[in-house]
This record gives sequence, C-alpha cells and structure tokens, in this order.
Amino acid sequence: MHENPKPVASRLGPLPNLIFASRWLQLPLYIGLILAQGVYVYHFWVELVHLIEAAFGNQAALAQLVASMGYKSDAPLTSLNETLIMLVVLALIDVVMISNLLIMVIIGGYETFVSRLNLEGHPDQPEWLSHVNASVLKVKLATAIIGISSIHLLKTFINAQNYSEKVLIWQTVIHIAFLFSALAIALADRLMAHSAPANGH
Repeated sequence: MHENPKPVASRLGPLPNLIFASRWLQLPLYIGLILAQGVYVYHFWVELVHLIEAAFGNQAALAQLVASMGYKSDAPLTSLNETLIMLVVLALIDVVMISNLLIMVIIGGYETFVSRLNLEGHPDQPEWLSHVNASVLKVKLATAIIGISSIHLLKTFINAQNYSEKVLIWQTVIHIAFLFSALAIALADRLMAHSAPANGH
C-alpha cells in the first residue's frame, strides 16, 4: 500500500502572488496597536500611582484623580472616599479590558488574516487561539465591547449626580444596542455553523 503523497503547493502567478502578499500591509497596523497597548500600560500605572499616593494623603494626587474621573462633590475632598475609589478602580478595570481587546485583535487578527504564529504546543498559547477564525474573533470582540460598555455605564451610574438625565439615557440605550448587536452576531454565527454541514452533503 502506497502512502498518498503530500500535496505540493502550486506556484502563484505574478498577480495572484501580489494580491496574496498584500496581506502584509496589515502588519504596520498591528504594530501600531502594540504601541497603543504600551500607551494604555503607561496610563494604567499613572492612575494607579495617583491612587496609591492619594491613599497616603497626597493632595496633588487626589486633585489629579478628581479631575481625571470628572468627580464632583458638595464638600471639598481632603481624602479618598468610597465613590472616588470605585471610580478609579473601574477606570483601571476599563483599561485592562481594552488592553485585552487589543490583544485579541492583534494576535487573533494577525493569525487569521496575515500569517500563522505557529504557537501549537507552546505552553503560553491562549486557549481561544487554538480554534480562532473570523467568526470566533468577531463574537469575542463583540463580547469584549459589551464588557467595556458595562464598565463605562457602571462608572456613569456611580457618578450619576454629575451627569444629565439625557447622558444617562443615551449611555443606557447605546449599551442595550451593543447587547442586541452581539446577540445578532452570535445568532448569525450559529446559523452559519449549522448550515455549513448541511451544504457539505
């Protein structure tokens, strides 16, 4: 019994080769997102240092936090209160979730649309990357955006006295729109997954 020979990749013509090679034009975009990730890391540590300094009574750091969080109170703040701490912590979580979104776009997008990373067997390979494709990436991105929107909405509700009723309503409506969009994407992905085997027969 003879083993089936491995398929040999056919040589592409000049035009198909140029079109296929154009995927590398996305590489600077992913490098740019990596640099944006660095900016978020810097922003995270700046806010964290301000929080720690304010906890030890640094008034300049406290004023910086109040200004960056858009927090206002009837009485002047001389120390951290629970509301301000929650707002800062939620802002830090927001940065982490956006950073996670960037990682999914950078790694998943590069693997899906540019070139293989050859991470099979690597101990640090993300679990989701083993079965990533355009549809899976789309659903994961939609889920991550909902998480980020939830954090923003929670920050707004905690600091609701400093926002108008119109802002509160519109942020809620936009969050609900994100929810329905994610449900529609997940439903469409499931319908396509069910129809694919049927079309194969």
